[in-house]
Amino acid sequence: EEEEEENSGKKEEEIIIKDKAKGKKSKAAAKTGSSKYQWGIMKSLGLSDEEVVSFSEAEHWLDYFPPLAVQDLKSMGLKVDWRRSFITTNVNPYYDSFVRWQFLTLKERNKIKFGKRYTIYSPKDGQPCMDHDRQTGEGVGPQEYTLIKMKVLDPYPAKLSGLRGKNIFLVAATLRPETMFGQTNCWLRPDMKYIGFETGSGDIFICTQRAARNMSYQGFTRDNGVVPVVKELMGEEILGAALSAPLTTYKVIYALPMLTIKEDKGNSAAEPVGWALAFSTWGLILSSVCLCQGTGVVTSVPSDSPDDFAALRDLKKKQALRVKYGIRDEMVLPFEPVPIIEIPDFGSLCAPFICDELKIQSQNDREKLAEAKERVYLKGFYEGVMLVGEFKGQKVQDVKKRIQKLMLDKGEAMVYMEPEKQVMSRSADECVVALCDQWYLDYGEVSWKKQASECLQHLETFCEETRRNFEATLGWLQEHACSRTYGLGTRLPWDEQWLIESLSDSTIYMAYYTVAHLLQGGNLRGQGESPLGIRAHQMTKEVWDYIFFKTAPFPKTEIPKEKLDKLKEEFEFWYPVDLRVSGKDLVPNHLSYYLYNHVAMWSEQREKWPVAVRANGHLLLNSEKV
Repeated sequence: EEEEEENSGKKEEEIIIKDKAKGKKSKAAAKTGSSKYQWGIMKSLGLSDEEVVSFSEAEHWLDYFPPLAVQDLKSMGLKVDWRRSFITTNVNPYYDSFVRWQFLTLKERNKIKFGKRYTIYSPKDGQPCMDHDRQTGEGVGPQEYTLIKMKVLDPYPAKLSGLRGKNIFLVAATLRPETMFGQTNCWLRPDMKYIGFETGSGDIFICTQRAARNMSYQGFTRDNGVVPVVKELMGEEILGAALSAPLTTYKVIYALPMLTIKEDKGNSAAEPVGWALAFSTWGLILSSVCLCQGTGVVTSVPSDSPDDFAALRDLKKKQALRVKYGIRDEMVLPFEPVPIIEIPDFGSLCAPFICDELKIQSQNDREKLAEAKERVYLKGFYEGVMLVGEFKGQKVQDVKKRIQKLMLDKGEAMVYMEPEKQVMSRSADECVVALCDQWYLDYGEVSWKKQASECLQHLETFCEETRRNFEATLGWLQEHACSRTYGLGTRLPWDEQWLIESLSDSTIYMAYYTVAHLLQGGNLRGQGESPLGIRAHQMTKEVWDYIFFKTAPFPKTEIPKEKLDKLKEEFEFWYPVDLRVSGKDLVPNHLSYYLYNHVAMWSEQREKWPVAVRANGHLLLNSEKV
């Protein structure tokens, strides 16, 4: 699959170790066709303006498309038992009761929990934005950063003089808190717009508007979703600011210019998001930081970041560049890379070493710098040994979280979350990561993950790529928000202000296929007469238990036993699912949830676990993969 371009507010250098294979450019394009807006997409399907208006009512979608899908499939000659077709929302009372049974069972088994969790969130929609609610960014989850607080020291830059008396911090998002011992400066982009906003504690944070918007949904501001802007400024207006940064051996560092900071995310090509400062630093200049990730403020660790080393060397060598941005010699020339990590084959100053080896001349040698960081970054994480502080002699991968905690406990850093890549909701809203009260499926729970892995071991996947994708997904999958406040779906039976979202109510409906025809009689909405004379309200949890669980006792019910036995026989005849065919792009979500929910619902009946999954590739539709 094509990889979706990583327009990141962090430096391009930062290689995220867990590769979740989340690129979905082709699928996003297929969803939107050649039109950017949903109205245009509907028009491209041949609908008139008058017809498009009808789709403002959610239930009209259920009336319009299913019959057309059936018609098309019949015209292709597909042989299907159409009696088993059904609508999967609460307009179908039988399926609604089935989903309620599933979720009551999962909650009884402690698979569903409630609490504040980070989730991809659409401020415009006012609720979590799950994969099926996204225009772009399917499979993208929250990415944790360490937000490094670099305190602005007196004398303040003229642009900040009106804030004298306030604690002002430049804040940088990093994935590498362990490198903060080696900070020599921080990077800003001269022509980038920044804001200062007031946090809930009264401090002033300086970053991009986009980053501040994210922070406002994570408890950083007094009012959720509100960014109290106290100052708007350009990067060049605070270049040369003296800073105190955490962990660094330099008492003061400076904000310097980096021209590679990109405006679509928020980091720079120089430093992976995560190189930080400790005691005091100054702001310098870089120009490859990307603004759709990160904060537009970048920590600089030239000992371990080839980008940072190249940019700092450029600034030292080019007096004209320093003069252009008002950077005095003492802000740059005394600062040398600090040995903080010993890496086999690269030594204690891996960035200078690799830049010399590859003959990198400047920060504009993008291809060579990309090669350099690829060679040193992963090796540094897995094989690097710390040379400084209380962590001396310990592996980087063993102390990363402890170093982060050290800064968090001292108030020198905070946990900050962003979408791994840009996520756009179907309502054309750029999503944030929000700390939300929500019901969630705890897919990270150890025993549940272990059972899902056991299921995968015996699953026929037909190709190794599919198996590897499943294994990778089970490796990183944690909590999944299963509730939202509006849309189509079933209400949570114990908390009806919430709807069950569409990736959570469609994980075991294969079991419902086995009995749908006897309950609904071929009526898609389940509004007709049941062939067995069973009414939807009679389908209680105990009734569903009896049908689907071998050892469940006969329930207290008005339904005659022979009718329930007929439903039970249908399920026992057809299950397990011998083959599930779906798209390979659904392995990281829908198909993995399918495994999880089957092992949870039939934990004691392994013979009911899925047998095989065939993950399809893509076709071309209108010259786009789909």
